[in-house]
Amino acid sequence: MLKGIPKILSPELLMVLCEMGHSDRIVIGDGNFPAESMGKNGIVIRCDGHGVPELLDAILQVFPLDTYVEHPVSLMEVMPGDPVETPIWDEYEKVVAAHDERGGAAIGHIERFKFYEEAQKCYAVIATGETALYANIILQKGVVVD
Repeated sequence: MLKGIPKILSPELLMVLCEMGHSDRIVIGDGNFPAESMGKNGIVIRCDGHGVPELLDAILQVFPLDTYVEHPVSLMEVMPGDPVETPIWDEYEKVVAAHDERGGAAIGHIERFKFYEEAQKCYAVIATGETALYANIILQKGVVVD
């Protein structure tokens, strides 16, 4: 065990977060996200039983968001005509604001199929047990500054 590290961050996830360099991206997928097929060219980390907001909060405690891009946090857009509400996005905004001074301005949206294309290019995919719909998120890593 280590001091100061959120307990939800497994050794495997910590290793991946540490390996990632500036501008590398990681997906946190909800329970419906096709993590294994999207991550077949990268690393897939199972975090079953955990929700996205709690993982997002823990990750952002050790993972700086990229300051050189407008939206280092990307959410999957709801498909036109899909009658889905996304209250989880409000949770994401609060979590991001707690860790990045840009708050909600750091969050952008990507069309669903473009999100899948981008997810396949990410360094790693985290598979969660999140039950909220459209709860998928991509984070772009920034520079650690002392």
